[in-house]
Amino acid sequence: MNGVFKVFPAAPGDGDAVGEIHAESWKVAYAGFFPTKFFDHAVSHRRGKWHGVLADAKDTILLATLDGRPLAFSYFGSSPAHPESAEIFGFYGHPDGWGTGVAGALMAASLDRIREERFGRVHLWTLRDTPQSRRFYAKSGFTESGAVRGHDFGDGNPIEQIEYELIL
Repeated sequence: MNGVFKVFPAAPGDGDAVGEIHAESWKVAYAGFFPTKFFDHAVSHRRGKWHGVLADAKDTILLATLDGRPLAFSYFGSSPAHPESAEIFGFYGHPDGWGTGVAGALMAASLDRIREERFGRVHLWTLRDTPQSRRFYAKSGFTESGAVRGHDFGDGNPIEQIEYELIL
């Protein structure tokens, strides 16, 4: 893909861009997992929640652009479940950016930042039934840890997630 990728820490003013990426990614990748009423509310929530998260500045959010257009973000920090490890809490790409390489550039920058923060291991959870995500994480060097969990997104129906990990 021709174009210029840039990856940088998201600022509080980037809440709309991050929310747009999160909501549009969810609309395409997660629609079949939830009842319509819950799903519509979940997409709306994802679109609006990032102003507060960015203002909190508790964890790291990197934003990736292609030719100046925000198309992907990663959200990571210290893992609450694995001391001295990082956890990628969210990694989303706008469907308009799928296949452009922006996600690969963002993952490389995210892993560099995690290494700079002196973490020796990073893990994440992804839905079992999202093969595109699972292929991307494997291509990025992650392997399945063997751990599986049910995660409730708020509708009372846990969905199975698979843990991926990478030793840095």
